[in-house]
Amino acid sequence: MHTILQPEGWAKPVGYANGVAARGQMIFIGGQVGWTGQGQFETDDFVGQVRQTLANIVAVLAEAGAMPEHITSMTWYFTDKAEYLANLKGIGEAYREVIGRHFPAMAAMQVMALVEDRAKVEIQATAVIPD
Repeated sequence: MHTILQPEGWAKPVGYANGVAARGQMIFIGGQVGWTGQGQFETDDFVGQVRQTLANIVAVLAEAGAMPEHITSMTWYFTDKAEYLANLKGIGEAYREVIGRHFPAMAAMQVMALVEDRAKVEIQATAVIPD
């Protein structure tokens, strides 16, 4: 569907791709946080918010007729790097549960704060539905 860009001789990344090449209809998903479609947080648990954030991305994708495997890029913003690192196993489980074993190009960074005070994570995504 998409071509993973892995330079020869580079170590294979775990849980993401170094780059992705794709052609087709582009979908840009604004930053999603771990609240429901009605704007309500149901948990302050980091992994719970990640799971809900990913589910929100899948819901937006579905509006365009896209699926998780169409995601080409994700940028993760979180408010606490230590909390993110301490929860990698749970994040991985939530990711595979919602997105599957599709690993697009990704970046992750700690930020001072997110606009929604209860949000611990925000994820922006780009997807391409092939021609």
